[in-house]
Amino acid sequence: MNQLSRRYFPYSEHLKKTYGGRIQKVSIHADFTCPNRDGSLGFGGCTFCNNDSFVPNYLHDGMKSITEQIDHGMEFLPGRYHNAKAFVGYFQAYSNTYGTVEHLKRIYSEALNHEKIDGLVIGTRPDCLSDEQLDYLADLAKDNYIFIEFGIESCYNKTLDRVNRGHSFEDSVEAIQKVVDRGIPVAGHMLFGLPGESREETLAQAKIISELPLGSIKFHQLQIVKGTIMAKQFKEDPSQFPLFQPEEYVDFMVDFLERLRPDMAIQRFSSDTPINLRIAPNWGIRPNQIQLMIEKRLKERDTYQGRLYK
Repeated sequence: MNQLSRRYFPYSEHLKKTYGGRIQKVSIHADFTCPNRDGSLGFGGCTFCNNDSFVPNYLHDGMKSITEQIDHGMEFLPGRYHNAKAFVGYFQAYSNTYGTVEHLKRIYSEALNHEKIDGLVIGTRPDCLSDEQLDYLADLAKDNYIFIEFGIESCYNKTLDRVNRGHSFEDSVEAIQKVVDRGIPVAGHMLFGLPGESREETLAQAKIISELPLGSIKFHQLQIVKGTIMAKQFKEDPSQFPLFQPEEYVDFMVDFLERLRPDMAIQRFSSDTPINLRIAPNWGIRPNQIQLMIEKRLKERDTYQGRLYK
């Protein structure tokens, strides 16, 4: 079993072992878009996506400059986070490499020039990173903390097509390897409960993503969010969406962890869309409570991350 105090490998422990302490994110909204929104690949974006659902409230108040956003974001951090080893600007909403290298340099430089920012976490799509951009990021990584997060969402192309993702799983595999080859840490996002996937298919993805050179992973349960294509589909036919209920999700996550590579760090187990945007499911349970339920279930079942790996 994992020699850590927990029965899974938490990202906080990974940061402590690798960098010597906590690296705290400060969210930044830089007005990027995505190629499946602006017509390059399609329109409407992913059917499940409304980026307002995960942009912090303090970024909705009309501030424009990245410097202002960082200043304001630092004020919102809980006191205990101010003891972090380093702070990184978190470019989260939409595809944050979807632009020219010159544009990225302007955006990223402003963040890195902030006196309290030591690096960047950049969320993007696997089809939005050119070799030129990767070389630029590798150069930045020589003197800064640089992390890339890819939205993988599913390992099945049938699912990615159904949700209008606009790229294939093979695109994710290729992009992850290119980033790793340049020495930049990569995290992946997986979304559980997407339409058309059986629970068995969803669970089988643990083995697939374990073969990818990901250092860490974020898990999200599907939520139906206002203002999305999926919200319309859900209204027309809710039976397409067998949404997880809390206890079911906890058991599923334990099953998934058992099959997951033991050295892949877990950044989060679930997400929580603001109630004013969420249509379903209404769990009434915060992500930290889900985490505690998963830890309890791991102990009850006397199991741990990677027990069934290979």
